[in-house]
Amino acid sequence: MNISLAFVRIFFAVLSIFFMTTYMLSRSTEGPLVANTLSGVAIGVVFSLLLFGFDMLFRRFNLRSFNITVIGLFVGYLMGQALVLICNVILDLSTLSSVLTPRALEIIKIALFLFGTYLGSIMTLRASDELYISIPFVKFAPTTQKKKDLLIDASILSDARIIDVCTTGVLDQHLIIPRFVIKELYAHTETEDEQVRSRARHSLDVIKRLEQIPSLRLRFNDTDFPEVKDISSKYIRLARLLEANILTADISRVQTASVEGVQIINLHALSNALKPLMKTGEVIRIKVQRYGKEPRQGVGYLDDGRMVVINGGGNFIGSIIDAKVLSVKHTSSGRMIFCNACIDEEDKKQNER
Repeated sequence: MNISLAFVRIFFAVLSIFFMTTYMLSRSTEGPLVANTLSGVAIGVVFSLLLFGFDMLFRRFNLRSFNITVIGLFVGYLMGQALVLICNVILDLSTLSSVLTPRALEIIKIALFLFGTYLGSIMTLRASDELYISIPFVKFAPTTQKKKDLLIDASILSDARIIDVCTTGVLDQHLIIPRFVIKELYAHTETEDEQVRSRARHSLDVIKRLEQIPSLRLRFNDTDFPEVKDISSKYIRLARLLEANILTADISRVQTASVEGVQIINLHALSNALKPLMKTGEVIRIKVQRYGKEPRQGVGYLDDGRMVVINGGGNFIGSIIDAKVLSVKHTSSGRMIFCNACIDEEDKKQNER
């Protein structure tokens, strides 16, 4: 908790206790002074805890969601008032007012008002993807470039490495999970394919573990695009709407999003970038697993999956040998290390014979 948030909470807690105590003391003629004072303090403390509870409940909602909700309530209020006015005009022009009792008329008006408020709010929320706002009817250009949020997809949730990345604190307060992704995962848990069902359950477990990281402050976005059937198009459209990047573990999504102008951060590329570099002349110990493309060339793999091409390693298939690093080549699938096998003098003579 930062200092400003703690100050606001303490300030409102003191205000709640003060106003409740003052109100109870103003009624001191109806009871003992000490009892009224203690009651006021107790009511103020309870009200403060309720405020803090609402704060914890709505902490995952951003300013845009709050503004959309306020606009929805305002539009719904206007629609409800309009329906009530139309009802009054109809009653004045007809004989229904004489047939219905005053109580029935009040119930009808209340029902129309609630119906209009609900309908206006729901229609506004469903059209929220078209309201590019952070303050109602105003869109300010930021004076400084802020760090963009990251929209994660289902391929990331099926990769347990995202938990380790989030515990480092790099992605704090910048991770967003769309609700339509969770809805899709729950649908996959009911399929007949055992592999798909197992992957979906694992992804839901990853979400629960991410929610348990206190510093992460994982957020959920309710925006959906029912008219869009392709899940990849939904990701891209939501990323453009939120002005966010997409964090993915799917290689194919990179090419699709590059056409749409959305920046993609691939977890595999990030993992490869963080792997330690091999220096020229460094000696590594590796098992030669198969033949290479060139004569007497062998291929092995490090523990992190990087491929090592060993010149002279074709004679040691299945053996663990020492190899000296010549160079490191960057490819689309990661780094490839080229080495020379370290052969003793006796081995050289045997090879020459």
